[in-house]
Amino acid sequence: MSFALTIGGKAVPCADSFAVIDPATGAEFAQCPLASVEQLDQAVAAARAAFPGWAATPIERRAEMIHAFADALAAEADELGALLSREQGKPLRAAVGEIHGAIHWTRTTAGFRPAVERIEQADGGRVEIHRKPLGVVGSITPWNFPVMIAIWHVIPALVAGNTVVQKPSPNTPLATLRVVEIAARHLPAGVWNVVTGDIEIGSGIARHPDIDKVVFTGSTPTGRAIMRDGAANLKRLTLELGGNDAAIVLPDADVEAIAPQIFQYAFGNSGQICAAIKRVYVHDSLHDALAEKVAALAAAAKVGPGADPATQYGPLQNRRQFDYVRSLAEDARARGGRFLAGGEPLDGEGYFFPLSVVVDVTDGNRIVDEEQFGPVLPIVRYSDVEDVLARANASENGLGGSVWSSDIGRAAELAQRLECGTAWVNSHSKISPDVPFGGAKQSGIGVEFGLHGLDEYMQLQTVRLPAGA
Repeated sequence: MSFALTIGGKAVPCADSFAVIDPATGAEFAQCPLASVEQLDQAVAAARAAFPGWAATPIERRAEMIHAFADALAAEADELGALLSREQGKPLRAAVGEIHGAIHWTRTTAGFRPAVERIEQADGGRVEIHRKPLGVVGSITPWNFPVMIAIWHVIPALVAGNTVVQKPSPNTPLATLRVVEIAARHLPAGVWNVVTGDIEIGSGIARHPDIDKVVFTGSTPTGRAIMRDGAANLKRLTLELGGNDAAIVLPDADVEAIAPQIFQYAFGNSGQICAAIKRVYVHDSLHDALAEKVAALAAAAKVGPGADPATQYGPLQNRRQFDYVRSLAEDARARGGRFLAGGEPLDGEGYFFPLSVVVDVTDGNRIVDEEQFGPVLPIVRYSDVEDVLARANASENGLGGSVWSSDIGRAAELAQRLECGTAWVNSHSKISPDVPFGGAKQSGIGVEFGLHGLDEYMQLQTVRLPAGA
């Protein structure tokens, strides 16, 4: 397999490359081109040159080209899914599902249209509020959903009339390179460019004077660094950062009904989801029953290589994350935590950690206070609702949270008191392309999705017209 950057609509080779690791084996399976800072500058220059023409293209025509890209993506979904599974680790059917999810998101977003607001004035004049594209957008994407999150970043930017320079995670760059290669066949040259690399390229995007906005999904420390580097030219920012989502189970919840759902929302993508359930607070009266049921589901789950049709959950994506999750499990055990399922890495090659459920832990333990971003779920006792709300809100993060109860009204009242960007009742992690999603506190700045997300890629311009206009 050979891969190249896409700059100005053309495939661009690199003098250097780096290894891409298969997380199921821990071994290299491909080489990825390593962009230089000079190539980043070329990509930005290409995006800057393409911007006036793309911004002037009628939005309906821009949408037609984006739909043509979605058609082409659909034609290559199986091949892209296989590549994504190999580099990310998720089961093949989940990887193909990610491609189809990205196609759905692309089509829905291509249908959004920015509003023109009108305000009548007392003197007979009129004010119009228009939305205009910002310019060049820098997109920095993570390794958990490489293709889906690239689409989340890039398609609203393009619909709004911006051009893009994208940098995928060095852990999972290959499917994204292919996606941009496909896009280049359907979009004008320079509208969507992709460069690969690590910190040097990422910080180069954040600092670049000709990039007007950065959208980033990833860790809070990296988000802070992007915010700092982008201050030089007051870049607009959308940052979707870490979460430590709490689920609160009230004493009237139906354990039989909710256990499979809590399991699903905690362990999807092997726990590598920003808005997954990361800690479950369960009332004393239900704690043991719920913990046992979730643990039984975890113990029965098939963890293995993504290429194995029997696999339900893949490995952790990289060695660093594997070591971190293992350290959290070891710390929990050392502090008296009791694992009802899992708790130890699986034998053999690759970054495999079983789905794990731990009890007899509480706030102040690392496994509860830190975002695991992996398949280890702490289930924590509580007895007082006001106390557990305070504990759920004590985190510096505020991405999502949920309340589980048979009384929907009561649960909704409590959900609105959670200090997070999205609160669910009897659900968690569900998102859709027409509903805004973003974090509170240190889980981010701005929102994605829907018309609110489209606004993040546009500059308001107020036009004042005289009476009679």
